[in-house]
Amino acid sequence: MSSCSNKSLGSGELRIVSTVPSATEIVCALGLIDSLVGVTYGCDFPPEVRGKPIVVESTMPKGLTMREIHELVSKAKQQGKNYFSVKLDLLAELKPNLLIYQGVCDVCSVQQKQVHNTFSVNPSSFNVLSLHAENIMGILDDIRRVGGATAKAVEAASLVRKLSMRIQELNTMVVVKNRRPRVLLMEWLDPPIVGGHWAPELVNLAGGLPTLAESGRPSQTVSWDEIAREDPDIIVAVPCGYTVPETLREMRRISPPEDWWRLKAVREGQVWVADARSYFSRPGPRFIHGLEILVELLWDMQAYSDSAGVEPYALAEPWLR
Repeated sequence: MSSCSNKSLGSGELRIVSTVPSATEIVCALGLIDSLVGVTYGCDFPPEVRGKPIVVESTMPKGLTMREIHELVSKAKQQGKNYFSVKLDLLAELKPNLLIYQGVCDVCSVQQKQVHNTFSVNPSSFNVLSLHAENIMGILDDIRRVGGATAKAVEAASLVRKLSMRIQELNTMVVVKNRRPRVLLMEWLDPPIVGGHWAPELVNLAGGLPTLAESGRPSQTVSWDEIAREDPDIIVAVPCGYTVPETLREMRRISPPEDWWRLKAVREGQVWVADARSYFSRPGPRFIHGLEILVELLWDMQAYSDSAGVEPYALAEPWLR
């Protein structure tokens, strides 16, 4: 297996296969959508990628509850498996010379051993780039690394500079008057899982204090009792891969425990749902809009700047009284 970290391919000869949506978004943000020859079933941004050949499919059964998904994923993880399959025949037909995957979470995308298996198609033709962002600096570094591997270093540096400047702008907008609100960012609802990696850092940058979470660390399953003891000021539900309407629909299927209704955030109407699929689950350029959403929710000021047409956030009415 060769590595793209030491080799840059000219954009004119590139044939890229992305095995994770965040990589697809980075590639397209660098102006390489025409060089993208294969994507995953979950790649939906920018909209133009939806017509690309799908190389990675999900094998997860349809229509499962959050609890059922969690149980299946947990069992698969214990067995060293996941619910993704690579179409090797299609991969051979597409003849890519760059394959991008992520090495942080085997639950979220194709595993490294599955990437190794792709080399049975044509070992000599592949360069492989593994993305491994665990925090915001890691996201920016991955953008640079994709740029370096694709002769788009200048464009990558420009994008990183733009994102960094927006972070500084948002940080300047936030003025903590009395104390920083304690924020619970829920990456899953049943069971409750608190967002890790870059998610707590987004809360910090937005002027909040992340509850039951630590920047750069994996997401953690917590108990409802732990949430009750922390009694956060604001709760934001961002279940991995879910849109706002999808999360609200799931909330109507799940009944939180009785202690939930005693929480300060619930009593004061500060429980929200945000678009995790677009802005929180993927370590790509659109993390910046997740930060903007948190600034709006924490400080009641206008910050959200995306024009993609998705519903960025809404009150979690099914879990409010």
